[in-house]
Amino acid sequence: MQANKVSLRTALEEGNLKAIRSIPKSDLHNHCMLGGKASVISRFYGEKLKPFRADKMGIEPLNRWIGEVYAPFLKRPGAFEKAVEAAFMQAKQDGIKVLEMSLDGFFGSMFNISPERAVGSLKHYHSLIAPEIDFRPELGFPKTLPLRTVLKHLEPFLAFGYFRSLDLYDDEKAQPLENFRELYRFARAAGLKLKAHAGEFGDAASVQKAVELLGLDEVQHGIGAADSPEVMRWLAANSIRLNVCPESNIKLKRVKSYKTHPIRILFDHGVKVTVNSDDVMLFRAGVSEQFLRLYRSGLFSSDELETIRLNGLS
Repeated sequence: MQANKVSLRTALEEGNLKAIRSIPKSDLHNHCMLGGKASVISRFYGEKLKPFRADKMGIEPLNRWIGEVYAPFLKRPGAFEKAVEAAFMQAKQDGIKVLEMSLDGFFGSMFNISPERAVGSLKHYHSLIAPEIDFRPELGFPKTLPLRTVLKHLEPFLAFGYFRSLDLYDDEKAQPLENFRELYRFARAAGLKLKAHAGEFGDAASVQKAVELLGLDEVQHGIGAADSPEVMRWLAANSIRLNVCPESNIKLKRVKSYKTHPIRILFDHGVKVTVNSDDVMLFRAGVSEQFLRLYRSGLFSSDELETIRLNGLS
């Protein structure tokens, strides 16, 4: 049987990663500048990037790695384009057919990348490497920034009419969600789908609060909701999808293992969930690898993983 004819069930039962990669999937939680393989970046860098290993739970170790290891690379000529190229290469190899990949809207001011150059690079490498992918560009901003700074950097990107959604990430407790209501009202009026990181390290109440205060359509991570049957029922009743990143949650020490990942609890309570890469460069696992690990851990059956796969393509 040809690999591209194999069902997800057969591919999982056979442990055939190549076949899993050939099956159409989505990646709805993917940070562009960290979305490519470290090996691609290392070849351009001329030396291996130091592997990421968190020494404690939370986002701080990730930010430290970016500042100490990755930022020096990004200052080199052509590094931005190489990172975008690597991200599309990874998505293509992973069998991604729907890609909601976010570009940090504040990134350009740090590394002298104009909005024109950023959008041009996204369009170029999408067309060159993976034109078959339904690419839905997303803008993201760190929650650590003041509202006026975010709005100032958001507007030039919106002028292109290119971006489809908005995300807010980084430290969940950096400042009150109420500070970003104006941003999300502005983004809604501009026709963007609304997302935000919530419940990555926060509790169930923080997930529901983020959805209600910001009018979110989807939540990035959201696994804290698994601690509350009431919140899970509310998410399911309101058709709020959680774009979960199991490998990220494990590598950042929020979850001990695939076997104990709360995506199972969310699924059992009727919450629509998807499996996503987050940051392949750091966590070294695409969507396909995570499907296989979720299956091998015994957390999900092949039929349940097929339901999750289709959640992201609907």
